[in-house]
Amino acid sequence: MATFSMNLIWQYANPKKFMQTSGMVLPWVIGLAAIGMVGGLIWGFFFTPNDYKQGSTVKIIYLHVPSAMIAINGWAVMLIASLIWLIRRHHVSALVARAAAPVGMTMTLIALITGAIWGEPMWGTWWAWDPRLTSFLILFLFYLGYIALWEAIEDPDTAADLTSVLCLVGSVFAFLSRFAVDFWHQGLHQGASLSLDGRDEVADIFLFPLLTCMGGFILFFIAMVLLRTRTEIRARRLKALIARERMG
Repeated sequence: MATFSMNLIWQYANPKKFMQTSGMVLPWVIGLAAIGMVGGLIWGFFFTPNDYKQGSTVKIIYLHVPSAMIAINGWAVMLIASLIWLIRRHHVSALVARAAAPVGMTMTLIALITGAIWGEPMWGTWWAWDPRLTSFLILFLFYLGYIALWEAIEDPDTAADLTSVLCLVGSVFAFLSRFAVDFWHQGLHQGASLSLDGRDEVADIFLFPLLTCMGGFILFFIAMVLLRTRTEIRARRLKALIARERMG
C-alpha cells in the first residue's frame, strides 16, 4: 500500500502529468482562494467589532496572521521540494521550490509591514529588535538571497543544487520565526493567536473570519505555486526548442 501511494505521488514528477493535473485543478483552487480571501477580509474588516483594548487595530490580524503563516510554511514547502530534488533529482520539485519563493517573500514582506502597522500604536514604535521580528527579517533576506541565487546561475541543475543547500540553512530561521515567542518569553511580540491545544488567544467573533482568511491565503499560495511552476515548465520547454533549432 505504501509503495502504491509513493508511486502515485512520484508520477507527478513527470512534467506532462503535472501540467495535465494542475491544469484541471487550478481553476477550482483560484475560485476558492478568491472566495476565501475576499470573503474573509470583508467579513473581518467590516463585520466584526473593534477590540476593547486594541480598537480597530486588531483587524490587522486578518492580513498579518495569514501572511505570516504562509511566509513560514512557504519556506517549509521549499524545503520539502528541495530535499526531493537533492534525493530523487525530480526537476518538477526544484521548479516548485523556485516557484514558491517569490510568493513566500511577498507574504513575509506583508507580515513585516502589517506587524509594524500594528506595533506602532501597541508598542509605541514601528520596529523593535524582538526575537520573532528579527527572525522574520532574516527569513525575508534569505528569501531574497534564494531568488537572487537562482537568477545568478545559468545552469539550472547547479542552481537547483545550490539553492537547495541555501534552503536547508534558511530553514533554521523559518523554524525560529514560528517558535521564537515560545523560546524567548521576554519578547514584545504577543503569543500565538492560534494553537493546536485549543488555547486560542482570539475570541470567536474574530476567530471565524480569521480562519476563513487563512484558508483563502493557503489556497492562494497553492494557486500561485501551481501557476508559477507551470510557467517554469513552459519556459524550460521553450529553451529546449530554441536550443534544438540552433543545433539543427
